[in-house]
Amino acid sequence: MTKLVDNKISAKNKVTLKYLILLTLGMFGFGFAMVPFYNVLCEATGLNGKTSGYSALSTAPIDVSRTITVQFLATNNSELPWTFIPLIKQVTVYPGENKEVAFYAKNNSGHTMTVQAIPSVTPGIAAKYLRKTECFCFERQTFNNGEARDMPVLFHLDSSLPKDIHIITISYTLFDTSKLKYNNSKTPGKINF
Repeated sequence: MTKLVDNKISAKNKVTLKYLILLTLGMFGFGFAMVPFYNVLCEATGLNGKTSGYSALSTAPIDVSRTITVQFLATNNSELPWTFIPLIKQVTVYPGENKEVAFYAKNNSGHTMTVQAIPSVTPGIAAKYLRKTECFCFERQTFNNGEARDMPVLFHLDSSLPKDIHIITISYTLFDTSKLKYNNSKTPGKINF
């Protein structure tokens, strides 16, 4: 009798083990699928301050009935020996107005380095309305030791920006990409992480 009970328990344990293995594999696959899904969701909704890529200059009428304060922040990823600052801390723009600002970067590392700036926008919903025509963040930047340059950003805010948004912060974080492998696609500046 105990052998029959042991066989039933053993069979149930095997079924439970199979379910647990399938559940684990499903969770693992779900985790991998979340990264591209999250990126698509953020790009479509402006969630989490992710910005889209290139945009044409604004030709839409400028909305002079309101102004938006745009603040600029620059940070280096940990232990990146660079000077990286916005040349202007903030500007006031009208929705639909094209505006150019610049960031100063200098390589203080002692050797040639390639970096990539990753943008973020706060509040996150505002990213959906930020249009960049030119930005150093579109491509990797290679600097020789001691090299410094001003890097422009040409942007405008879509005139459909919600009326309750009065201040937007655009932040760039500089990352060392010297050791990353780049894809050979026709899209410049794209990185395989």
